[in-house]
Amino acid sequence: MDKQYAVIGLGKFGYAVAQTLSQAGKQVLAVDKDQELVQEIADYVTYAARADVTDSRVFESLGISNMDVVIVGISEDMESSILATLQAKEAGVPLVIAKGMNQMHAKILKKIGADRVVMAEIETGIRLGKNLISGGFQDFFMLSDSFSMVELAVPDSWIDHNLEELNLRKKYEINVIAIKRGETICVSINPEENLCRGEILILAGENKALAKLMKKYKEGDI
Repeated sequence: MDKQYAVIGLGKFGYAVAQTLSQAGKQVLAVDKDQELVQEIADYVTYAARADVTDSRVFESLGISNMDVVIVGISEDMESSILATLQAKEAGVPLVIAKGMNQMHAKILKKIGADRVVMAEIETGIRLGKNLISGGFQDFFMLSDSFSMVELAVPDSWIDHNLEELNLRKKYEINVIAIKRGETICVSINPEENLCRGEILILAGENKALAKLMKKYKEGDI
């Protein structure tokens, strides 16, 4: 079953995370106290709600405890940010990511249980959304809004097969641009040379193609 995400606070950061996850086909609950922002994002996410996150009853009514990941995008209102983060952890959410306004704010968020604190705006929001969907990719580099480069450990089913046999460009619409062997990166790839366990493939492709590949990877379908 796909993970369920809740994004609390729809400023530039929260909005970017929610929209990025939703575009990747994820189930997203978006929450903000501003009705205009809620209406604006409603068509992009699974469910959008106007709510005051400082009220513990709101968390219960929204089913936050059922979420796998909660992203607290509030930062300017430090009290609301802290309360939302604390209540998400108390609700038993496995992964709570909060946006910090400054180093002191970030320190407080970590002390009350935030699993991760980020300190940026829209660019970080997009990158975080991409990273959340990247799953088993060892690293993830955005080259544009729709095109990325990733690192992927050679799947077991690809070991002792070569790139010519696998035909990844035709099958998955991705390109192998290099292979990492320990500290060495090989860009002059022999398509007839078999892949080995422990090698890392550096792949490039459209985000939708990479997401499709990762889904199959997680399901053991490659």
